[in-house]
Amino acid sequence: MDYNTTRNHLTMREYGRHVQKMIEHILTIEDPERRQRNAQAAIELMGFLNPHLKNVEDFRHKLWDHLFLIADFKLDVKSPYPIPTKENLKAKPKPLPYPKRHPKFSHLGKNLENVINKALVEENPEKKLGFANAVAYYMKLAYNNWHKEIVQDDVIQSELDNITDGQLTFTNTPFVKAFRPQHENRGGGSYGKRGGKFQHRGGGRNDRRDNRNGNFKKKRY
Repeated sequence: MDYNTTRNHLTMREYGRHVQKMIEHILTIEDPERRQRNAQAAIELMGFLNPHLKNVEDFRHKLWDHLFLIADFKLDVKSPYPIPTKENLKAKPKPLPYPKRHPKFSHLGKNLENVINKALVEENPEKKLGFANAVAYYMKLAYNNWHKEIVQDDVIQSELDNITDGQLTFTNTPFVKAFRPQHENRGGGSYGKRGGKFQHRGGGRNDRRDNRNGNFKKKRY
């Protein structure tokens, strides 16, 4: 019997053993025209077995690269794309330089520092005031997200004075929505502890009133 342990290495498993045997047979064909036709048929079969590649840009280019890869780059056929080599396959990509930015105020980030620097050199008073209002809004929003509480405007102005040496002053009051816990009841009711258990105190959707006889009734759950 033919076991997988006695077979050669399967280069690309997504195409299967039969496609690899087909390409190995193409390597043994001596007639160039017949070898070219069989290579085109192998490309069509590889595309049929992997339809998801059709959603990839230049998917036929990838099929031809896979064909040469399975053939160990020994296949002598004409390709509509540049023929890859082993050197290109094993070449390591160039290291991507990571931007090293050291913000002066790390809790506000580098982007806000860039906005502040642009605001300081702005000569138009209206644009400079707009920069100051935008910076104050972001500072108040960041404080609310991290501390889960509303900060006073004088605290924001004091920190902005320390950052800009008093060169920026905002005029509007930046409104930031207060943080509310997610478990808060949507219907407007509240929960209270009574007898060691939490009970709903009303005000939500569960209150059902019957005004037919002038009496109020609540549905019990």
